[in-house]
Amino acid sequence: MAIVTAVLHRGVVDSDEPILCADDLGVLRGDGVFETINVREGRAFLLDAHLDRMANSARRMEFELPDKAELAGLAEQALAAWRERESGEGALRLIATRGREHGGPPTVYATIDPVPRERILPRRDGLKVVTASLGVNADARGEAPWLLGGVKALSYATQMAVTRWAKSQGADDALWVSADGYALEGPTSSLLWLDGDQLCTTPVSSGILPGTTSAHLMERASKIGLEAVERLVTVESLLEMDGAWLTSSVRGVAFITSIDGREVSQRPGVTAELDKLAGFEVPS
Repeated sequence: MAIVTAVLHRGVVDSDEPILCADDLGVLRGDGVFETINVREGRAFLLDAHLDRMANSARRMEFELPDKAELAGLAEQALAAWRERESGEGALRLIATRGREHGGPPTVYATIDPVPRERILPRRDGLKVVTASLGVNADARGEAPWLLGGVKALSYATQMAVTRWAKSQGADDALWVSADGYALEGPTSSLLWLDGDQLCTTPVSSGILPGTTSAHLMERASKIGLEAVERLVTVESLLEMDGAWLTSSVRGVAFITSIDGREVSQRPGVTAELDKLAGFEVPS
């Protein structure tokens, strides 16, 4: 159950109170967008970047969000209530659906939940991942906008299905791989890797979701003596790199320990430097 729930133009409501109509298109068709944002010391990390990405997702899905100031105000209403009740790390979700089936304004609300310990343990212990075919070439989503590459839509059934499959294989997470052999991203995370003194990530032209945490790290890579580079990488090449990570707003910076049972090496100290750049706390 959400610790905090706030609804646009209504403010904070009881988390047990129903806030969706039965014909809301977010429920019927997954027709909407969302963002999940790390909350630390009562503040939303990289909120502005998340709001920009949410607006871009809504544009791609051809529905109009409330303006950025209104969404920021909704987030602050939820955060203010969170600060009164909690002091630990949280996950703020901003959700907007197209609204009801027969018309009307978007349904917009926010929730904040505490981040469970198991979600952040990969910051300390890393992740075993298995590869999963995306079924299309790396450039397919960029050339087919209806596939919604780069959009954070509510229709997350595929992401959850591949995550469950990965765990059934004894892994912690999956790594999407294009039909032509390129490692792209995790179901709910961005891929980073270290090649010598280059910190690399997948180009957004491949249709990946542009990660806010990964962008923050890439923009600051020079602070730890690394050059930021966007390019494609095959799985075989990834196994030969000096480190690889899956990053997300809530889980943070999680180093990959193995891919399909094959060990991934890690240059000592780099994970700690990335954690420091993004301000993530590593559990003991």
